Amino acid sequence: MITLILAESSLELVPPDLARHQSVLSHAQRLGRDASEILLDNSWHFAAMKGLRNEIKRGRPDLVHHSMLEAVSTPLYRRDALDLLVHTVQDKVIRLGRQVRVPRSYHRFAGLVEKLYREGRVSAGDVLLEMSDMTFPEILDEINPPTVVGLSSRGTPSSYAKVAAGLPDGACVVIGGFQKGGFSEKTTKRLDSVCSVDDGPLEGHVVVSRMLYEYEKTIFM
Repeated sequence: MITLILAESSLELVPPDLARHQSVLSHAQRLGRDASEILLDNSWHFAAMKGLRNEIKRGRPDLVHHSMLEAVSTPLYRRDALDLLVHTVQDKVIRLGRQVRVPRSYHRFAGLVEKLYREGRVSAGDVLLEMSDMTFPEILDEINPPTVVGLSSRGTPSSYAKVAAGLPDGACVVIGGFQKGGFSEKTTKRLDSVCSVDDGPLEGHVVVSRMLYEYEKTIFM
């Protein structure tokens, strides 16, 4: 069993100070929703986001969607050998129930996450998703893993296979849930090691799929 954390993920509602920007209002009107209840999305809200603090790490919920899909589609997850947590750039944490199927349609995924923001929990009998306020250090204090490994292009050169081979049971692997940049100092301080597994930056879902496959080989093959 390992825990995968998508850290500082680009998954948030439109901030109050952007909710009255015309690009946001127009998008919300097309959706038939209040502007403060929709996900911040660079594809629609680029003009509103200009100059936004930490702009390069925000407004890409599609990247988080892809990474979550990759993780829950693996044999590792289906065999209950993987816990997936999504930590957002606004210090929210999303926990998944067992054997949750993340919607493959982005439109349905966005609606699900928006509902989660409104209600704090999404259930269908059992709890599917649950959200709470929690910083990255607080998450680690709670799960108390034996080691925490971050994957970043700014880390020490390594490989997926080497990282996987060195993971003890209960280890935590941290992958960025954002488009550009690196982990914040607050996150980096809690990583026991940071490894670079490719010559250049890769989208998060690619790193997720390759990392989990290599770990699967160490326990299933």
